[in-house]
Order: sequence, then C-alpha cells, then structure tokens
Amino acid sequence: MNGAIKNIVKQLIGYFTKKLNGPHVESLIVQTENGLFSVAQDDLTVGWKLRRNGQYGSEELQWLKPYLTPESRVLVVGAHIGSLAIPISKICKEVVAIEANPDTFKLLSQNILLNQATNCTAINIAASDKTETISFLLNKVNSGGSKRTPIHKKDIYYYDQPAEIEIQAYSLDEYFPNRDFDVIIMDIEGSEYFALKGMQRILSNSQVLAVEFLPHHLKNVSGVTAEEFAKVVQAHFPTLSIPSEKRLVISSDVLSTLSDMYKRNHEEDLILFLKNRQI
Repeated sequence: MNGAIKNIVKQLIGYFTKKLNGPHVESLIVQTENGLFSVAQDDLTVGWKLRRNGQYGSEELQWLKPYLTPESRVLVVGAHIGSLAIPISKICKEVVAIEANPDTFKLLSQNILLNQATNCTAINIAASDKTETISFLLNKVNSGGSKRTPIHKKDIYYYDQPAEIEIQAYSLDEYFPNRDFDVIIMDIEGSEYFALKGMQRILSNSQVLAVEFLPHHLKNVSGVTAEEFAKVVQAHFPTLSIPSEKRLVISSDVLSTLSDMYKRNHEEDLILFLKNRQI
C-alpha cells in the first residue's frame, strides 16, 4: 500500500471513528504502559497506538533510560501528549515539557494531572532561534506531525488539510536564561535546526541530546543541509550514538555519517549526541 492510499485510509478511519463516538467526544481515556492518557479520537498515529497497543515509544524509552537518573533535569521539546515525558518524569527529578500545538497542549496538561506527574511542567510555546511569531500547521490524523509551515509545501504535510495558525516561538536560551538541563529530548518535525541554534548555552551545559532525524524535514521544513544541522550540535557533543544500529560514531566521523543519512533519506526515530563517549 503506497503512502497516498495509506493517508486516504487514515482519513476514512478518523471520519468513521468520530461518527461512531458522537459529536461531543473531545478525547478518549486509555490505560497504557506509559500511564493513563487522554488521546484525541481522530489521531491515528500516537493516539491510535496507545488505544490499540497500550503503549507507544517503548523502544525509545529503553534507549534513553541509561542516561536518566533520579537527579536528572530533562527538557522535552515537542512533548506531544506526554507519552515519553510522563514516564520519564517517574525516573527523574524534573521534566519541562514544551508543546507548540495548542490542541495537543491541552491533552498534555490533562495527562500530567491524570498521572499526578507533579515534577512535570508543561509550556505552550514553539522553539526557534529567536523570539518570533511563526505560521504553524495543526495536523489531525497525525497530530504529532504538526509543524511550522514548511518551506517546501509537500503533500505529505497537507494530506489531512491541517488548519494553519500563528503561534509564538522563542529562543530557549532567552526563555530559560538561568536554567540548565542534563538531558534534552527533541522531536519537533523539522524545527530542530532552528531550536538548536537558539539554545547554544543550554546545549553547552547538557550531557545528552536525543533528537529525531528525518532528512525530509531538514530538506523541506527548515531547508537546511546536513552540514548546517551538524554545525549547531557538534560544538557541544563530540560523539553520536545510533541506538537502533547499536553504533557509536566518533567526532571525526559524525559529519560524514549524518551527511550519508541525509543523502540516503535514512530516518531514525532517535539519535543521541553525547558529551562523554563513555556514557
């Protein structure tokens, strides 16, 4: 089944799900391995997996756990509904969860309360390289795919006819002038380059950066090369880990590795940039 047909099927499933549940259902409560979650009924990615499988992101959580301690301060940029941030909050001292999509932010806030995650703070802003207002897509079928309006407007980002709104974005160095974080987790659908550029001080004081790597986002959403992406990271993290391949890349090979992944459109849900090679 090709991508276009999959998208049509997803839209049909979402349509009939809303019809069956009725017009007054805003979200559904599901008990999962990640915790108790309020999920959008028409979300057919993270929400669907939580509803059908009772878990989401278990592999990523396992990859992250070796870097988390009871004293860790964690910044999650692109927290979505909290399916990673909330389980992580049970391990760490503090979690700050940033979510730009205002609809998803409501669910994130509800889920923090549902799970009594008192050490998890949700903030409704976008991360960028400066204080600015940005145009933003509110995807429904895959709400986790909501993003700043892409430079290159490909059908893959518009198939569910997302609303387009304006939201406030900040440089995180400016937003958190006196805050440091040990671990940073980032999944913001193509805005990673801008966010990383705007948090150089924070990165300099952190130990681990975990980030989704999707070349089509770098190319189409932010319009940057692998070299430009690597430049905002390598000054702070000499080592790259690719957990899915159990592969550790030394500093001299990081750029060539990222460039090769970029050229091949090789996607990774999570790659890790490390301060200390022995972590």
